[in-house]
Amino acid sequence: MFTSAKTKLNQGFLLITVLVFGSVLFVIISSFVGYVITQNHLINQRVQIQKATDIAEAGLNYYKWFLAHYPNDPTDGTGAPGPYVHTYYDSEGGAIGEFSLDVDDSVFCGDVASMEITSTGYTYQDPTVKKTISARYSRPTVAEYSYIINSNVWAGADRTIIGPYHSNQGIRMDGTNQSVVTSGKDEWLCQSRYGCTPDATKDGVFTTTANANPALFVFPSTPIDFAGLLIDLAKTKDRAQNAGGLFLPPSGGAGYRVVFNANNTVTVSKVTPVAAYYGYSDVWALEQNVISSVSNTVTYNIPESCPLIFVQDKVWLEGVVNKKVAIGAADLASAANNPSIILNGNITYTSATTSGLLAIAENEVLFGLAVPNNMVLNGIFVAQQGRVGRNHYTSSGSYKLPTSLTTYIFRNSLTINGTVVSQGSVGSQWTNAGTIVSGFYNRYNSYDRNLVANPPPLIPKTSDVFQMSDWKSVE
Repeated sequence: MFTSAKTKLNQGFLLITVLVFGSVLFVIISSFVGYVITQNHLINQRVQIQKATDIAEAGLNYYKWFLAHYPNDPTDGTGAPGPYVHTYYDSEGGAIGEFSLDVDDSVFCGDVASMEITSTGYTYQDPTVKKTISARYSRPTVAEYSYIINSNVWAGADRTIIGPYHSNQGIRMDGTNQSVVTSGKDEWLCQSRYGCTPDATKDGVFTTTANANPALFVFPSTPIDFAGLLIDLAKTKDRAQNAGGLFLPPSGGAGYRVVFNANNTVTVSKVTPVAAYYGYSDVWALEQNVISSVSNTVTYNIPESCPLIFVQDKVWLEGVVNKKVAIGAADLASAANNPSIILNGNITYTSATTSGLLAIAENEVLFGLAVPNNMVLNGIFVAQQGRVGRNHYTSSGSYKLPTSLTTYIFRNSLTINGTVVSQGSVGSQWTNAGTIVSGFYNRYNSYDRNLVANPPPLIPKTSDVFQMSDWKSVE
C-alpha cells in the first residue's frame, strides 16, 4: 500500500501535536506534583515549628513551677551554669522532644529581683527545626499602684490620679481617677475629717463630685496584707553593711541631708541647727523639718552591685537620680526613735527607663514645709509606721509659723510620678469649710510604668508568686 505525501505530512503534524501537548501536560503534572510535595513539606515544617514552640513554652512554664518551689535559684537546682536541658513528654508519656533553658538573673544586694528565661524547643522527629522564646519572671510589686493605703482616705477634687488606687479601708474619691479605685471595705463610717457632717455610713468607695469615674470603683476587694508588704528594715540594714551598700550611722545631730547627683553619686551632709515651729496632723505639735545649716559634707559613689543606702537617722531627701537605687531611714537599735524622711526638694530622673528611686522611712515620709512652689517627685515612697503627706501650717494664732516661713504655707502644685505606700491616711492639702487653708493647690499622681517591669532594689512585693511578662519570640 502506498501512502501519499499529504498523508505523511498529516501524520507528522499529529505526532508533533501529541508531543507538544504531552510535554505541556508533563510540565503541568510535574509542577503540580512539585507543588504538592512543597506544600506537604511546608505543612510538615509548620507542624514541627508549632510543636517546637509548644515545647519551648513548656520550658517557660516549667521554670515558673520551679520558681514557686525554689524562688531564688537561677541554676535549675544544679548549682551550675546552664543551659539546662529537659525531655518533653506527650500526654501518653512518650518522649517527643527537648527544651533547653538559659537563665539570667538580675541580682541586687544578694536578692533576686527578676529572671530572664530563654527557652529553645525542638522535636526528636526533626531536631533541626527549633523555636526560641523568652520571658521575664518577677514578683508583682507596689510599683503597679499609684497608692496603697492602710487607712481611710479622702482624695480631693483637685486630684488627678493615673494608676490603680487602693485602700484597705474606706475611700472618698472626689478627684479624677483614670484607673480602678479599690477598697477592702464594703462600707465605712465617713467622719468630719473626711468631709462628712454629720457622720454617715458610705460605700467602700464613694464620690460627691462629677470628676470621678464610679464605673471604676471596686469594693469590697481583697485587702493587701500590709504586714507582708512592708520591707524588712533589719534585712535592708544588713545588706547595706554587709552586701556592698552604703551605711550611714547616727549623725550626732538632727540627721542627714542626702542629695542625689546626676553622675551616680550622693552628697551627704550632717544637719545641725533646724528651725522650730508648729505643724498639725492629728494635733498641733512642735516640728523641726526646716534645715538651718549643714556641715561635714561628703560625696559618695553609689555602689553598682548594691545600690542601697541605709541611714540610721532622719533624712532630708532631694536631687537627681541616675540609676535604680533604694534608701531607707530607720533606727532599729532604739524603740523610741523612729526616723522619718523629709522630701526636701524636687527629685527627678536623668532617664525615665534606667532611673528609679525607692525611699522607705520607719516612721513618716513628709513633704517638707520649705519646698519648691511647683514640686516634682519621682519615686516609690513608703511610710512603714506613719503616713505620707504634708502637715497643716498657719500664719495666725498660737501656732503660727515664724514670719520667714509663712510664704511656704501655700504651694501651687505637687506632681508625683511613682507610688505612695502609707500606713496612715495621706494628704497634702488642708481645707476648712471647702476653702484651702494650707498645702498644695493642685496635685497630680501617676504610677511609673517603667518601674513595674524594672523596679529599684528591695522593692516591697504584693505577692510571692512569680509572674510572667515581656514574652517574646527570639528569631
